[in-house]
Amino acid sequence: MQQIETVTKGPDRFAGLSTGVAQFRVSAIGEDNCSLASYNRRDYYKVSLVIKGCSELLYANRGIDISKPALVFTTPLVPYSWERTSEEEGHGYFCLFASEFLYSGGRMESLQESSLFKVGSDPVYFLNEDQAGYLESIFARMRREVDEDYLYKYDIIRNQLNLIIHEAIKMQPSVAYFNPPNAAARIAKLFLDLLQRQFPVDSPSNTLMFKKAGDYANQLSVHVNHLNAAVQEVTGKSTTMHINEKILGEAKSLLTHTDWSVADIAFALGFEYASYFNNFFKKHSGITPLTFRKTL
Repeated sequence: MQQIETVTKGPDRFAGLSTGVAQFRVSAIGEDNCSLASYNRRDYYKVSLVIKGCSELLYANRGIDISKPALVFTTPLVPYSWERTSEEEGHGYFCLFASEFLYSGGRMESLQESSLFKVGSDPVYFLNEDQAGYLESIFARMRREVDEDYLYKYDIIRNQLNLIIHEAIKMQPSVAYFNPPNAAARIAKLFLDLLQRQFPVDSPSNTLMFKKAGDYANQLSVHVNHLNAAVQEVTGKSTTMHINEKILGEAKSLLTHTDWSVADIAFALGFEYASYFNNFFKKHSGITPLTFRKTL
């Protein structure tokens, strides 16, 4: 099935996305047919407005049929895919933004803990005709505004995005979910995608967010026993084994290719104390981190 998510090309929407006002993109669905992977950035939140078209959202371990106007919130912490289920051309808008884009407005302390983006919350809000028309007008204004030369246009866009967020907070989603086929395979894939998305570690100050099987289960809104069973069934290895192998591989890479201290590497990989990291590394490789570095 064809993915329905697209973004438009343009200097404001693609340049310098790591800093400042360029941490925001907005597009009409289908614009320029420039496809965007369903989940290719781990730091971007997304708000989508579907006005027309039928699609299926697979979000964590749940499936949602979208066949009427809807506002959809997705978080970088939960993998998802979104595919068209009919030949009808989709119509609507979506925007992507880093958390810093809203932080700079001082209006939301934590997107992860907000009622809209919190992991495990309902991501889909179905709309009546008035709600759909109102939200479409805001998205259209954001789309026009981003191409303007006005110096403070991102302040305006930030306010418009907050209007969308607060409009949704006033709604109570009522969504019927279904269980996707091959649930074990899907859960295992979601786990492996989320594990992979934490690497490579690019700074000693950015510690891993998820360190144990329970952390991943919480993010995917499944019981840890369910996650462990699915991963074991599909891959033949336990969830913990996958996590340990990935951490060990990243530890060896950092010891080889950086001049970070062992303590810095330990912190970046989620170990509270360097001694815990030393014990982990020796248990799984037979030597200490310093010994490994000296043999290079």
